[in-house]
Amino acid sequence: MLVLGIESSCDETGVALYDTHLGLLAHTLHTQVEMHAEYGGVVPELASRDHIRRVLPLTEKTLQLANRTLQDIDAIAYTQGPGLSGALLVGTSFAESLAFSLSVPTISVHHLEGHLLAPLLEENPPNFPFVALLVSGGHSQLMRVDSIGQYTLLGDTLDDAAGEAFDKTAKLLNLGYPGGPALSTLALNGIARFTLPRPLLKSDDLNFSFSGLKTSVLTLVNQHEPLDEKTKADIAYEFQEAVTDVLTKKCMLALRQTGLNKLIVSGGVGANTRLRAKLNAAAQRQSCHVSYPRLEFCTDNGAMIAFAGAMRLKSAPLGHQEQSHSFSVRPRWNLSELKTP
Repeated sequence: MLVLGIESSCDETGVALYDTHLGLLAHTLHTQVEMHAEYGGVVPELASRDHIRRVLPLTEKTLQLANRTLQDIDAIAYTQGPGLSGALLVGTSFAESLAFSLSVPTISVHHLEGHLLAPLLEENPPNFPFVALLVSGGHSQLMRVDSIGQYTLLGDTLDDAAGEAFDKTAKLLNLGYPGGPALSTLALNGIARFTLPRPLLKSDDLNFSFSGLKTSVLTLVNQHEPLDEKTKADIAYEFQEAVTDVLTKKCMLALRQTGLNKLIVSGGVGANTRLRAKLNAAAQRQSCHVSYPRLEFCTDNGAMIAFAGAMRLKSAPLGHQEQSHSFSVRPRWNLSELKTP
């Protein structure tokens, strides 16, 4: 069964082909980072217009790379939400229109479910059940994953998510857009010179709170203005240590509370090398195993959407899929609302 995946939830247009027998055949991606950098963040209208320009050429290129044609496609998966309304509408309308013309079913995919399942695209993927840390954009969540569609929320962010805190701190340090990767790079040159709080580190729950940490960074910045490059690097270092300490501690606590010994980490912050190093060390001490997607699948991409759609198709026969091709988008969509196929 060949599934075409379309991702357009924010500032990246992703297309992929996943075969349920052969695996991932091809994927292409266009990022709008350079376009939005001029404005210091994502401009929704510009994002939508760029998706319109990119989605068809990327689909054609993906088919060419996989040596497949439109007629080979058995189903089309697309991101229905959450995300930017206009951006989601581009991918959704394209997917439903193409599916109608090919007389194939569609599968609407939750963006975070795509991230959650991305590590399963790798060799030797973990078996269910496992604990998942989702650190993508405005989301920092710990989930218990028992099967496709069976997700139990263990902990959530109470205010700023880890990714938001990275971006806002990078802005305070004048690192440009996107801020998270720039901050992580700068932190490599820093040392343990400052001390920042570790919010909720000692709490017994699995929730996160990073808004206060960002405020502490602001106080530190104001105390040392004008910032030289060394001070910036030392602040970036301590900020990254604080965030990764909290994420690591909460992940290990989630494993102990659930009695599980497998953890997967997904989303953009999951690419952070310091976080991976800490999680690997902590998991080894706790006799647990951690799985990650390859770096190119930590950020938004079509491969995770095609895969999530394929997994849902395998759990529900083709004949049970919606055929009307009417559509809507869900800019706000709680992952816990998903059901088993």
